[in-house]
Amino acid sequence: MRTEDFLRQVTALPGLSGNEGEVARFIAEAFRPYCDEVRIDPLNSVIGHIKGSGPRVMLCAHLDEIGLMAMAVEDDGAIRFGSIGGVDPRILPASRVTVYTEEGPMTGVILAPQGGDEKKNHKMQSLFVDLGLPAERVKAIVHPGAPIALYGPATKLENNRLACKTIDDRGCVAMMLRAAELLQHTDLRCQALFTATSQEEVGGRGAQTGCWALDPDIGVAIDVTHGSMPGCDEGDTFPLEKIVMSEGPFITPALHKRMFEICKKLRVDAQTSVAADGTWTDADDLMMARVGVPTVLIELPLKYMHTT
Repeated sequence: MRTEDFLRQVTALPGLSGNEGEVARFIAEAFRPYCDEVRIDPLNSVIGHIKGSGPRVMLCAHLDEIGLMAMAVEDDGAIRFGSIGGVDPRILPASRVTVYTEEGPMTGVILAPQGGDEKKNHKMQSLFVDLGLPAERVKAIVHPGAPIALYGPATKLENNRLACKTIDDRGCVAMMLRAAELLQHTDLRCQALFTATSQEEVGGRGAQTGCWALDPDIGVAIDVTHGSMPGCDEGDTFPLEKIVMSEGPFITPALHKRMFEICKKLRVDAQTSVAADGTWTDADDLMMARVGVPTVLIELPLKYMHTT
């Protein structure tokens, strides 16, 4: 499957943290042609195993996405909601969303109350979803806890760019899939464990449980970082044309050094990001799992992270 085709399909699927079943099944089927074994664990992480001899190398990119969850339905039919993962309320007003109701997915619009101080940003508590249905019908089909997914279909931009929701981190799942395709007929000197992890956006839980199950000798986390964007300080973002590798307490220095040696050998442009207190990715959970796993982090620069 072409990478762009895979991205268009996988980013369109729902997979909010804790509700990743549908996207997990799709990713598992995508990996099956390239792996000796593929399974979905109880937490909906997908594990594709290419067998070889030598150390067990766990590569992981998360398949879950940020989103919203219904908290209550008001008497007028307005759906109040909270966030699943890091959702900035400033991006929400006038957004389309998909509400997973008792009767199936329905399109809604996020609105903000009229009036007030226009110079102040709305708080999430003041926003609501309108399905366009009578209040009694909304109360009957939307229960507290119903998932609400952000809407952002894949859109081709100029300069061979693609905009859509959930590139964080399904763009990196696509990278793993391409790697599995390239390695399927290789005589590996390791065992490759491609793991599309669940629940990263709410605490790295899929990486933790996956690491306990797989007992890797080396962990390679693959996630996004902030790409260069207009209006941002140069030191806070990274050019899109180079991969990024973090350095900090959660990263094993010898592996970080080795990765840069490999990049130089392959003529791949790479740059370092300093993560002095933590990377906020699966790498943090890999390093601390079991008795500790030597870990390195590869990052894909992404513009406008955690938006659609």
